[in-house]
Amino acid sequence: MALKRLFVANRGEIALRIVRAAQALNIETVIGVSDADRDSAAARMADRAIVIGPGAAGKSYLDPRLIVHAARASGCDAVHPGYGFLSERAALPRLCAQHGLIFVGPEADTIEALGDKLSARAMARDAGVFLVPGSDKIASAADAARVADDIGYPVLLKASAGGGGRGMVIANDRAEVEAGFAKASAEAQAAFNDGTLFIERFVPRARHVEVQLMGDGHGKVLHFGERDCSVQRRYQKLVEEAPSVAMPDDLRRKLHDSAVALAASVDYRSAGTAEFLFDVDRGEIYFIEVNARIQVEHPVTEQVTGADLVGWQLRIAGGEALDLDQSAIRLSGHAIECRINAEDPARDFLPSPGTIRRWHVPTGDGIRIDTHMTEGATIPPYYDSMVAKLIVTGDTRDHAIERLEHALAAFEVEGVPTTIALHRAIVAHPDFRENRIHTRWLEQVLLPTFGA
Repeated sequence: MALKRLFVANRGEIALRIVRAAQALNIETVIGVSDADRDSAAARMADRAIVIGPGAAGKSYLDPRLIVHAARASGCDAVHPGYGFLSERAALPRLCAQHGLIFVGPEADTIEALGDKLSARAMARDAGVFLVPGSDKIASAADAARVADDIGYPVLLKASAGGGGRGMVIANDRAEVEAGFAKASAEAQAAFNDGTLFIERFVPRARHVEVQLMGDGHGKVLHFGERDCSVQRRYQKLVEEAPSVAMPDDLRRKLHDSAVALAASVDYRSAGTAEFLFDVDRGEIYFIEVNARIQVEHPVTEQVTGADLVGWQLRIAGGEALDLDQSAIRLSGHAIECRINAEDPARDFLPSPGTIRRWHVPTGDGIRIDTHMTEGATIPPYYDSMVAKLIVTGDTRDHAIERLEHALAAFEVEGVPTTIALHRAIVAHPDFRENRIHTRWLEQVLLPTFGA
């Protein structure tokens, strides 16, 4: 049963991306927008826009009852959550099922199981996937210290229900573990209403690599290669690449096989990403978590595979099976994505809502811009600060970097501060050009001298 009318439960560039993918499949679109987004680009492009609440996300995009009510009232047969907001909350797919709506994503039980990091570690262990040496649930600071002594320092205290770096503390010795336990647990409790912690060995020189997966819920799971997302600030990705040219081929095969085995063990449906740490010094990979949704950085995978990943999500939600084999997914070239945020690096990356007075984006061969911004557009204060994704593709990584450098030089935004200058500095740095980066590189090497 192909989808006929899709409710888009998101905003910004991903809402536009979903609307375009649906229109390419002749699916009508209805978008639910907050009052702050009633004149947004996605609202104009969709067949219909419905205001679901005020600007505050808690009273609009984060209320599953409002989403389902608006979807039913507008005659939609499916709901796409995009990323962020309700995309990984089991409440939305459960509510959709109760009201006869198709959820474009995994089953609610799968989201719930994978969303808990301890549960996901257990599933990965059962599927034979290699884990970072670590613990199960930690009950107290004293238990944390004993476990950390056994694992070896440094260690990472992590929230079981966590994400985005919240509820995470690096500890270099027993005293830091005992001091960090209360801090991490309180932060996790405040952010996720769950203060449960566990411990993993911290890998100082790690690269963040992840595998794009697609499952049809009928027994087939395929991968679309890997991405390298090692340029991060406070665990937030800023630059993503596909493929990861730093990884040897034998380890790459192990990475792909592990990700597919894990997803196949739960008969995964829709798009998902299995994330790993690549321990460069040990030459090992360790499972971190699964993100049960489409990712911000999915365009770099689309650029090197030619696949329409959002289109596949919609086709699978409509009942199609994956009608291709793994051998049909071939990678060509190299793609790099920069997240352009309306933030002020000189003021500790303070988000900067406001009105865009000038908006000039680069064009040319190998350049893709995913954005909802235009000249005169307003950036509301209620949501994340990303205003565009600049994606370049070249024959090789060096070719892609050359194109990226020219594209960033031509990207002009006036009216609000952005991170474009930071991206120019990243691309110009010899460590980035020679691929000598790791997940702490930006904070340890570049940022201390940026703007000095």
